[in-house]
This record gives sequence, C-alpha cells and structure tokens, in this order.
Amino acid sequence: MAQYELLLPKMGESVAEATVIKWLKQPGDMISLDDTLLEIATDKVDSDVPSPVAGKLISQLYKEDDVVQVGAVIALIETDEVEVKPAAAVEEKAAPLPVISEPEPAEETVENIPGTEQLTTAVTPPVHTGSIIESDRFYSPLVKNIATQEQIGTAELDTITGSGTDGRLTKDDLLNYIQNGRRNTASTGAFSAAPVVSTTAASNETAAPLNETASSPERDFVPPAISVSGGDEIIEMDRMGKLIAEHMVMSTQTSAHVTSFVEADVTNMVLWREKIKKNFEKRENEKITFTPIFIEAVAKAIKDFPMINVSVNGTKIIKKKDINIGMAAALPNGNLIVPVIKNADLLNLVGITRSVNDLASRARASKLKPDETQNGTFTLTNVGSFGNVMGTPIINQPQVAILAVGTIKKKPAVLETEFGDVIAIRHMMFLSLSYDHRVVNGALGGTFVRRVADYLENWDINREI
Repeated sequence: MAQYELLLPKMGESVAEATVIKWLKQPGDMISLDDTLLEIATDKVDSDVPSPVAGKLISQLYKEDDVVQVGAVIALIETDEVEVKPAAAVEEKAAPLPVISEPEPAEETVENIPGTEQLTTAVTPPVHTGSIIESDRFYSPLVKNIATQEQIGTAELDTITGSGTDGRLTKDDLLNYIQNGRRNTASTGAFSAAPVVSTTAASNETAAPLNETASSPERDFVPPAISVSGGDEIIEMDRMGKLIAEHMVMSTQTSAHVTSFVEADVTNMVLWREKIKKNFEKRENEKITFTPIFIEAVAKAIKDFPMINVSVNGTKIIKKKDINIGMAAALPNGNLIVPVIKNADLLNLVGITRSVNDLASRARASKLKPDETQNGTFTLTNVGSFGNVMGTPIINQPQVAILAVGTIKKKPAVLETEFGDVIAIRHMMFLSLSYDHRVVNGALGGTFVRRVADYLENWDINREI
C-alpha cells in the first residue's frame, strides 16, 4: 500500500488559489480513476478535480469554503501501488509556513518611505508604508499584490479578520475590506494610513491629514437600515452573486462611466444570415447566430481605434497588443459569466462561430476553465436576447469599454434613393457603448460605436464563407 498526495492542480497563469465548494467523496470511499473528488471555484468559474489514481480516500486536508493555494496537498489517497508520486513536482507543493522566533530588539534603518527622510530607530511593530513587510501572518501572493496596489501595509493587513483556514486572509476578505471604505485602517507609529485609492486611480493623489481622514464622508457612511416585515423573504446571495455585486460596485467607483448610442440599419446582415444559416449548419455542424457577426465587427473596429483596447494603471495607459473579446453569457441560475475569445481579430467568421458556440455551451454547463474567463480586453453583451432595445452596461474592469447590442426590430425608416426619399420596412437595432471617460473621450467613444454600426450596416449580402 502507498499513499498518494493529491495536489490542487494549476488552473491558469493568473490563478493562485481556489475555494473548496463541495467534497463529492468522503474519507473511506473507494475511488476509481478520473472520479471527481471535489468541486472548486476560482473567481466566477467552478471546476471539478478528478482523481488521477484509483484507491481509497483516507483524508480531506481542507474543509468546504476553505481557500487553498495552487500546488497544496488537498487529500490523501491510499492506493495499491508500491510508490506513487504526486501529479506535480515536489517543489510545487505549498511551502509550509516558516517558524519565526520573536525578534530581539535591535537597531534597524528604515528606508524608502515616501515623504520622509531616512530614519534610524529601534525595531517596532511594522509601520504602514503602503508596502508588504515581513509578518508572522501568512499572506498569499495574490493578497500581497492587491495590498501593494491599494497601498495597504502589513500593519493594516494584520488588523483585517480573515475567513480562511486558521484565520488566513483571503482575496475576498481584502476586497470586502477595501470596498467597505477601509473603516478599520490602522495607523501605527508616526505615519497615518493612506486614503482609499482604487488600483486605477491617479497615482499623484496625496494622503489627507489624519484629522481630515477621520471625518471623511466615505469613512462615516453607514448603509441605511432596511425594514423587514413578517411576509418578506430573505435570500442569501450565492457565491457568484456576491462576486458579481462586488465587481460591479468596484467598477462604478473606479471609472467615470459615459454611454453613447447609435441606431443601425442591419437589414442586409439579417437577410444574409437567413439566406446562409441552413447550409452553414449542414456544412459546419454549427449554428450561426448574430453574436459572431457582432464580435467580428467589434474586432475590426478595435483595429481601427486601438485606444479603446486599453487598461488604466494609475496615470499610465496600458495599450493591449491582443484583442480578446469577452461575451456576457447568462447562466441557468440567472448569474452572468464572461468567457473570452482570445485573439478574435485573427479568427475568421467560422472560427469565431465555433468559439462562441463552444464557450456558451460550456458556460451553461459550468465546464469553463479558469483561463477562459481571464485577460479580456473588451466586452460585448447582448441585451437584445432579453427583448431589450438598449442598455447602459457597467464596464468590466480593468477594461475601459463595453458594448451592448439591443434587439433587432422591424421599423419604418426613411431611405434615400436616386428617385427621392422613400419609407421602407427595415431591420433596426441600437448599439450602446459604455466607456471610461478618464481615458476615452466622447469623440473616441462615439466614433468607435459608429464604426461598429458601419461594419454591420455595410454587410455584403452576397458574402461567401
């Protein structure tokens, strides 16, 4: 007999941790090869973890709702093999927490603290400087990165209550703390805590004096009390709902939202699709919807106006090389998820159609991989699928623009012909672009959405694919 150490598998370059949602096998259960042992969640994607070996589950090393680092041992399985090695290399295991003895008082130089001269002082509890100092408490790389971007020092981090294993601070704990106004910000030593500044706020913001931060409207804000009567039903948000709510609030606090609207005559596009859809499905074994056509038009417009394909970091604009278009997809439970079509500008219409259909079907079945919702540079949402004529969508951070396409309706429209103006029945739709007015002005935003409409209006009704 041998014991197999099951590691939390790597789920993408940008994924450092996952939450245990549900154990499907219990200690003592016999397991076959590829049996699903547990369900995990990373951001908005739920995934299954299968067993790479057959045997008996001996123990679960994490409980449900625990946050686990990628590469950590999550379960022990007894097998009939003489020796079984973990799926990942030994050095990829989560390193144990170092044992740190109580430091002896000593003289230490404090350097590189913005706005202060170099000081020499005895070692005291870490001072809030907007950077992560060594601490007895464990913080994941993701938590450290967020804290650094938000100018939260170790002293302040140590005051935040964690919900993870042994009180560990998770990403959600830190984001909740930031979004709630950092009311419990600690000020240790001679330096006051920095004000709440989002990761995309201008970097030249200066800290307010301590007596001003105490009376800040953000810190004094208390949500109004909600009256609940006997007939009201209280429904707890599910995990994804909470994440979406946090993301939406963060986006409105980060970006200055502006929306521009355009009405487009898409008659040629509609007639073309009606003409080719049966032969297309027969030939490609795929249904062609309007979504791939919209994505193709958006990708072309982004190439014409690349400054819509950017992100903001402080006072720096990051111009994206790749055009990765996310498409908002509705899930059976009512939540939304945004799978991403990578390098959409390099795909033809058939390739985009295959990607759209594949991602949409796996999104509805909760089979998306974490990487398939990462690194989007622009988002498209089809509010017309719900019968809506237009919408004002919230930007999907850290992007700077999102396009909503409304339902296509037959309407009377005035057409200019060589014989004069006539009224005709046309297929019309609204496009609405929400954009970050910090970096996208009205000229760029309005011209971009007009260009998307132009590509749709000028559709070649005789196009071959």
